Amino acid sequence: MNILVIVGVLVVLSLSAVEGNWLFSSRKKTRSPVIFVPGNGGSQIETKFNKPNTVHYFCAKTQNDWYNVWLNIEELIPGVIDCWIDNVKLYYDKATRTTHNSPGVELRIPGWGDPFVVEWIDPTKNSAGSYFKDIAKALYDMGYERNKSLRGAPYDFRKAPNENEYWFKDMKKLVEDTYDQNNDTPVTIITHSMGSPMTLHLLQNVSADWKKKYIQRFISLAGAWAGSMKAVKVYAMGDDLDAFLLSGKTMRAEQISMPSLAFLLPNPLFWKPNEVIITTPGRNYTFAQLKEFFTDIGYDIGWEMRLDNLKYSTNFRAPEVEIHCLYGSNKKTVEMLQYKKPKVFEETPNLLYGNGDGTVNSRSLEACTSWKPLQKESITAVELRDSDHMSILADQRAIDYIVNLMKEEI
Repeated sequence: MNILVIVGVLVVLSLSAVEGNWLFSSRKKTRSPVIFVPGNGGSQIETKFNKPNTVHYFCAKTQNDWYNVWLNIEELIPGVIDCWIDNVKLYYDKATRTTHNSPGVELRIPGWGDPFVVEWIDPTKNSAGSYFKDIAKALYDMGYERNKSLRGAPYDFRKAPNENEYWFKDMKKLVEDTYDQNNDTPVTIITHSMGSPMTLHLLQNVSADWKKKYIQRFISLAGAWAGSMKAVKVYAMGDDLDAFLLSGKTMRAEQISMPSLAFLLPNPLFWKPNEVIITTPGRNYTFAQLKEFFTDIGYDIGWEMRLDNLKYSTNFRAPEVEIHCLYGSNKKTVEMLQYKKPKVFEETPNLLYGNGDGTVNSRSLEACTSWKPLQKESITAVELRDSDHMSILADQRAIDYIVNLMKEEI
């Protein structure tokens, strides 16, 4: 062969190789962008108000500028907490079957799309307000960018799905926008606690084609898939949030006003009707008699809120996306309430415990595994022994698992 022909062929092959490498680099694979979905208590709340009256003389009646009311440690001290409760509690309207704030009070959820508001539920970065912070840091260290490849989807966690319909529409749009802003890359949704059933409802109400295009995977941390007996405990005695200065009895007035608490009551698909959940000297209450319990504690509104959201709980269709369920275990978790004195419900009940993460029962945490025969997409369940409901967010095992998943390029 003529030497000039050989040289020409080599030049063409060389140029083709260069062109091929350029095309490959122009189609560089990217990592799945992430959206955090918080659980109950996992979003900042801001308020302003012009109230007709207050519960104490030292409570402010007027606040013209928006300010952070959750999480705000300064407002949770004894005495002042009564002002806080009056500002954040909800009132149920039986006619509309919806809730409203105290008269003269406005509340809003700041920072839509911004992960900072769910990294820290206390904007001053008080350590007590750390939330998705540790997972976010691990992702930032990988090269994720705030407000581009890492987003946040806060919502009014006081309310249940029936009053958060706007969030489902906004969340769908946020997924689409995040996909567009990251070179048409499917999104990973990382949820905690109540954020898991909230996201489940979203995925149940979009098309298979939409999920195939926009969703890469769904990572659930301590998912309260089927509710928790702790919700029953809160109706009975309140919850002190494991804070030394807080009283469960004091907090109860605000906590039981939230429809989200009713939404998080045990799911009838995972609790048997004849299962005893409350014992007293005069009678026992089975799960099927939960309504009677609400009547006997004088809070029928709790049962009405339950009915408003039961359709969301009992719709347990598989989400039909790749799922990773991470959850804690080996922590004492409320299974039953036990009253011993004749004057039932005037005393603080004893708590009988079973397995779970300290907040959510094991049967609820593991409920995601029930979808394995119902969808073709993979479901991976990861038990993190000795991790509790909140500490899982900073558990290095969970963080490492997430990082290794997110290293995968699409």
